[in-house]
Amino acid sequence: MNESSWGAPPQAGYWGPSDQGPAQGAAPAGPTYDAHDAQQTRPMPIVPDVPAHGGDQDDDRGAARLSGPLFRDDTPQTTSYGSQTPYVTQSPYGSQTPHGAQPQKPEPMPDAPQPAPAPQKKSAGRDLGAAIGVGVGLGVVIVASLFVVKAVFVGVIAVAVVVGLWELTSRLEERKGIKAPLVPLAVGGAAMVVAGYVRGAEGAWVAMALTALAVLVWRMTEPPEGYLRDVTAGVFAAFYVPFLATFVAMMLTADDGPRRVLTFLLLTVVSDTGAYAIGWRFGKHRLAPRISPGKTREGLVGAVSFAMVAGALCMEFLIDDGSWWQGLVLGFAVAASATLGDLGESMIKRDLGIKDMGTLLPGHGGIMDRLDSLLPTAPVVWLLLVIFVGSG
Repeated sequence: MNESSWGAPPQAGYWGPSDQGPAQGAAPAGPTYDAHDAQQTRPMPIVPDVPAHGGDQDDDRGAARLSGPLFRDDTPQTTSYGSQTPYVTQSPYGSQTPHGAQPQKPEPMPDAPQPAPAPQKKSAGRDLGAAIGVGVGLGVVIVASLFVVKAVFVGVIAVAVVVGLWELTSRLEERKGIKAPLVPLAVGGAAMVVAGYVRGAEGAWVAMALTALAVLVWRMTEPPEGYLRDVTAGVFAAFYVPFLATFVAMMLTADDGPRRVLTFLLLTVVSDTGAYAIGWRFGKHRLAPRISPGKTREGLVGAVSFAMVAGALCMEFLIDDGSWWQGLVLGFAVAASATLGDLGESMIKRDLGIKDMGTLLPGHGGIMDRLDSLLPTAPVVWLLLVIFVGSG
C-alpha cells in the first residue's frame, strides 16, 4: 500500500489537542526542544498516524485525503475515533481480510463437481382435470340437445350468448369504465339467434340492426358524457357475440344441420387441442409474443394438421355429398379462423389487463374464453359448407 495515502511518518514534535494545530512536520509551538529536558520527563507516547478527532483534519495538516481503498480487497473500517481505517488482517483462509469483516470462504476449485440444477417441468398453466371434466360435461349437454330437439339447442346458443355478453360488458365497465347497456344487448342478442334460425341471414341482419338501434336509444336515458364510447362498445358487443353466433343457428336449419354443427364444433375443438398439444410439447418459436406469448408457430402447425385430418374425416362420413379434399380445405380454414379468433380475444383481454373473461367454467375461465375461437369460425364453416354442399 502506498505510504502517501496514509501521510508521512511522524517527525519531531507532535500534534496538540487543538483541531487547528500546525501542519505535520512543522516546528511545535512553545520553547525549543532540548534533549536534556527530555531526559527528565516521561517518555512521549507514540501517537498513531490517525486524526485525533477524525473527519476533515487531514486537510488542515497537509496529509493526503484517502479517497478510497487502493486494493479491491481493502475495505475501510470505522474506528472508535470516527474515521475510517482501511488496515487489513490475515483471515483464517489465507487471504487478507479487512479488520472486523467476516472472512469469506474460498471458492471451489474449477474441477470440483458442481450439483446439476433440478430440471424444471413444463406446466400447462391450467387445472387439466377440471378443464377436461367441464369440457366433457359441456359436450354431453350440447350433443344431447343437438340431436334430440333442434329448438333446445337454439336455446343453448341463446343462453351462451347472454352469458357471454354479461361477461364482456362487465369487464369493460370494471377495467375501462365503459358502460355498454346490457339489457338491450341481451334481449336483442337472444332475438338475433332465434331470428337467424327462423328467417335465415335476412332475419339475422334485421335483428342486428334493431339491436344496435335499441342500444342507441337505451343509452339516451343516462347523462351524455361518454355516450359515443358506450354505444360504440355496445354495437361492437352485439356484432361480436350474438351476430356471429347466429351462423351456428343458421347451420342447424339444413336437413343434416345437427351433423354440420357437430362438424363445426369438432373441427374447432380439434384445432385448439392440436395447437395446445403440439405447442406445449414442441413449441419454441412464439407466434405473436406481443399479443399472446403462449402461442407458438409449432402450435399453429399442430392446429392446421389436426384440423385438416379431422375435416377430411368429417366431410367424408358426416356431411351429405361431402368429400375428403373439401374437408382438407375446411380444416385449414377452421384452424386459421380459430387461431385469429383466439388472438383477437387475447388482444381484448390484454387491453383490459385480465387473464380470463370470467370464472364460471373451472379450468377454462368464462364462457367468452370458450367462445373466442368458436365465434369467428362459425361464419367460415357456414359459408364453406354452403359452397361445397349447398344450404340443404
